[in-house]
Amino acid sequence: MHFDLPDLRLFIHVSEAGSMTAGAKRASLSTAAASTRIKSLEGQLGSRLFYRASQGVELTPAGEKLLQHARSIMRQVEYVKTDFSEYRDGDSGHIRIFANTTAVTDFMPEVLASFLGQRPGITIDLQERLTNDIFRGVLDGATDLGVTSGKIEIKSFEILPFSVDRLVAVVGSQHPLAGSKPVDFKDTIGFPYLGLHDGSTLTQFLKKEVAKLGEQLSLRMQVYGFEQTCRMIEAGVGMAILPESSALRYQKNMKLDIVLLKDAWATRERAVIVREYASLPEACKALIQSIRDYHNY
Repeated sequence: MHFDLPDLRLFIHVSEAGSMTAGAKRASLSTAAASTRIKSLEGQLGSRLFYRASQGVELTPAGEKLLQHARSIMRQVEYVKTDFSEYRDGDSGHIRIFANTTAVTDFMPEVLASFLGQRPGITIDLQERLTNDIFRGVLDGATDLGVTSGKIEIKSFEILPFSVDRLVAVVGSQHPLAGSKPVDFKDTIGFPYLGLHDGSTLTQFLKKEVAKLGEQLSLRMQVYGFEQTCRMIEAGVGMAILPESSALRYQKNMKLDIVLLKDAWATRERAVIVREYASLPEACKALIQSIRDYHNY
């Protein structure tokens, strides 16, 4: 069985576009030529890869499986190109990162500013994603590495821890919980809450924990960032559950009170996840080390 890289790249384009015509355009081919190549690929595999309809195309189960492998193969090709450019010095290349809300808003800006400042030949694509999307992206090769926190039950990753953080309740100085000893999360649910946007991993996580308790969170307002959340807390609009590292940062300039949570899930290990560390290009390895150095890990 022989695979041509252009055919795999075309297959990825068609899969992502959901259209033979749009996928062919991305590959700079005519629709007829693209269709012929896809049919040839199906013939080699002995499997149908797409369901075809007037609205476009949809992957079959076999197509889903091939997409995972195709992305992995093309990612490895890019790794080879990167590693052999500039004599493997780690100073050039492109890195895609899927990360949770805390990473994107709390420490990745500082890490990347320093990292990119020392390596002008490297470009970065940092995307905030939900936890399951981070896992899926690493597994199917859609991202070079993921940055997440909490328990990781999937065994198909290499897990590279870099720090431990915990979630805390953050309230204003006049809030009834201000100055409290550690509390259970369930005892805070009755208070008005501030939350991040629905695409936030933290918001999704808290909603699941509230659902486990058979309760509903009273979200008074949703904002787009930890700083905005803390400003609203200081103004007395509501309370929030935030990473302690972020809360301590904003507490320096705002009147905030931090209340510890008794819940076991409040303490979380943060980690970079990759499929195979040894196969990563030098630039990715250098970035991972920068993340660990930032946290003195």
